[in-house]
Amino acid sequence: MSLLDIENLSFSYGPAQVTLFEDPQLTVDTGAFVLLRGASGTGKSTLLRLICRLQPFSHGRILFKGRSIDDMPPAELRQRVLYTAQIPAMIDDTVKANLLFSFDFEVNRGKATPADDHLRQMLERFFLKDISLDQHALKLSVGQQQRVALMRAILQQPEMLLLDEPTSALDAESASMVFSIIEHLNRDRRMTIIAVTHSDYQPERVEAFTYLLENRKLRLL
Repeated sequence: MSLLDIENLSFSYGPAQVTLFEDPQLTVDTGAFVLLRGASGTGKSTLLRLICRLQPFSHGRILFKGRSIDDMPPAELRQRVLYTAQIPAMIDDTVKANLLFSFDFEVNRGKATPADDHLRQMLERFFLKDISLDQHALKLSVGQQQRVALMRAILQQPEMLLLDEPTSALDAESASMVFSIIEHLNRDRRMTIIAVTHSDYQPERVEAFTYLLENRKLRLL
């Protein structure tokens, strides 16, 4: 059984019901690494939000492990399918508090809280070794905040991670390095990843997939 199936999906918005995309078909297996590209305004970010029910779709079905996401409680779905926005959401507190605040949620109460040493190792891996856990998160640059938000998502160990432009505030070289880390996490942990990106990053894995969303259609490159 595949992890995610999108069937006959369509999405319209606004009073005039403008159709953003129609009939995209997508099947994603466990452990897949998928890049989603396309011009601005074609619906890439919207597609990610539909997958985790942050927006309703007009027609079609989205299945997670063969189960319609409409039949799943939102808290359960968003624990298993985690979305990170392009503009990172930071609470008015330290880097450590931002990394760990999701562990206070009821759905995460059974998960072990990562130790400080593990958090520091992650900061170093994401090229943030000069950032202290006690540093105020709102004083970080947008690019640094994006990486903290990505780390926070990875710490929750979802089955599927949806990344909306996770490196948009980074230069090309830094973006490529961060994507390489994401890809290695995908390979080592079998965490399924779908990432929207405008970067030129080329996946290292020959079995990675890149899709283009244009003219209201989704096609494999």
